[in-house]
Amino acid sequence: MDWQTLARALFGEAHRIRQDGDLLSGEAVIEETGEPLGIVGTTNHAPIGVALALAQARIVLDTIAKYPGRSILLLVDTQGQQLRRQDELLGINRAMAHLGCCIDLARRRGHRVIGLVYDQALSGGFITSGLIADACYAVPEAEIRVMRIPAMARVTKLPEGLLTELSKSNPVFAPGVGNYVAMGGVRSLWQGDLRACLIDALESAPTTDERARDGFARGGRRLAHRVIDEVLAA
Repeated sequence: MDWQTLARALFGEAHRIRQDGDLLSGEAVIEETGEPLGIVGTTNHAPIGVALALAQARIVLDTIAKYPGRSILLLVDTQGQQLRRQDELLGINRAMAHLGCCIDLARRRGHRVIGLVYDQALSGGFITSGLIADACYAVPEAEIRVMRIPAMARVTKLPEGLLTELSKSNPVFAPGVGNYVAMGGVRSLWQGDLRACLIDALESAPTTDERARDGFARGGRRLAHRVIDEVLAA
């Protein structure tokens, strides 16, 4: 789904979302409720480099400063972090961490932050542009993964065949939006009336991290919730 089609489904003509290269920004109004939202995101399967991470962070900080308490919708379409030497030398890790900190600041200041994967979400670019929201959602046709199995095999030193077999029964080893729902990373899929889904998310999305609990309840992450509880109780 392209972002223009998504914007029309969510807001009709009641939006002023602009595209500047790979960056999306602007504001929109939910007609049924009259609630204004700040919009920030990416398109074109954008690689998140230093410049793009800082541009998104600037929009979030401006929203905090100018519109206290305004909800923020993160539109996610990214192939992950920018893999080039220039961005590594400029400190892409710090730029992406800064973006994450800005979104976390917005949440702490009372802004509802909703992430929506409308196309593609890969790797580290997804962490700071969607997973860090109060809750992250996706459309059914979205593509979500952190790492392909060949890359996972190189990192874990486990055979690809073993990881492929594990992926059949364990969502942690498998890509796909359904597996991220099972693990709790994606709270739910938005289908049908997308505007109604957004309204419901703004009203009901948790303000605390429920992902481990959801993953346990759905059978996608069987130990994380228990381990967290044991650590907190120690």
